[in-house]
Amino acid sequence: MTNRRDFIKTTAAAAIATIPVLNACSAKGGEEAPSSPLDDQDSFFIVPKDAGLPITGTFLDEISHDIPHQNWGLKEWDADFRNMKAIGIDTVIMIRSGYRKFITWPSRYLLDKGCYRPSVDLVEMFLTLADKYGMKFFFGLYDSGKYWDTGDMTYELESNKYVIEEVWNAYGSHKSFQGWYISTEISRKTKGCIETFHEMGRMCKDISDGLPTFISPWIDGKKAIQGTGLKSKQGVSVDDHEREWNEIFDGIHDVVDACAFQDGHIDYDELDAFFSVNKALADKYGMRCWTNAETFDRDMPINFLPIKFDKLRLKLEAAKRCGYDKAITFEFSHFMSPQSAYLQAGHLYDRYKEYFNIR
Repeated sequence: MTNRRDFIKTTAAAAIATIPVLNACSAKGGEEAPSSPLDDQDSFFIVPKDAGLPITGTFLDEISHDIPHQNWGLKEWDADFRNMKAIGIDTVIMIRSGYRKFITWPSRYLLDKGCYRPSVDLVEMFLTLADKYGMKFFFGLYDSGKYWDTGDMTYELESNKYVIEEVWNAYGSHKSFQGWYISTEISRKTKGCIETFHEMGRMCKDISDGLPTFISPWIDGKKAIQGTGLKSKQGVSVDDHEREWNEIFDGIHDVVDACAFQDGHIDYDELDAFFSVNKALADKYGMRCWTNAETFDRDMPINFLPIKFDKLRLKLEAAKRCGYDKAITFEFSHFMSPQSAYLQAGHLYDRYKEYFNIR
């Protein structure tokens, strides 16, 4: 008769005997068991790795009007800067210091103009974190919203001539304060664009002893037209893009040091044609040619979700082929961060690290 203790011993021994041997050194004679493709994360990778231009800069979008606010505090931002640093990001750019009535810092001038008082001084926080992690910080100018309402850029001059002076006096002593972003976005020759870019660039340089400035316009391509619902219109031709931006660069190159065209409004098979023109124009006028490698997907029916990795890869590879100087992105924290509100963003971070062999 089998007692309870004998039954348990017998059953346990039988169960152990049926467990497959998974230890690599448990094969007969101490030989290693055959490896599986599933043991190597690169087994199914079929394109050359590390063939794109790495992302070394990101916008910081804390005045969000078309993507959700993540409501982060210092703890979350500190972790995000650490994640940025881990993949080689050395530059952070506040995309705008204010938009309409919402602002990122307690500007006396803007508060007097009716803007809402922020609960946290994000400019001070970002500069302090950039100091900590050895990054360069570019300050994005104030966007009144009037350009978007009227199509006239000159409205931005009035407020920013006060904002530029005030922010430099308040924060210019930070080691990480290394440049300026002229935040008004255009795609083509817009009313007042040359004069406004030139004047704002000059004001930034004059007060900061020549710190660099940059702009990030978009290319008026097929996806820009589709976004307006004007299906019958075609995107700008390469020749027209070159002609218009040749005129703009000619008028601003002495006070604007770099141009980072947004890369999401043209198709993937158009990248080399437009990128080559952008690089040639930048070289002609002694400007740095950056790319704003968007990490959100413009091809989806839902705005805006983290981009498919292969789409990002194609854009970064085109930038490297065309000899671009730097890749920045809009923007790490929402669309690429492991702690983003979007689960897919962390997966994009992992795929990016695999592609660039970052451990």
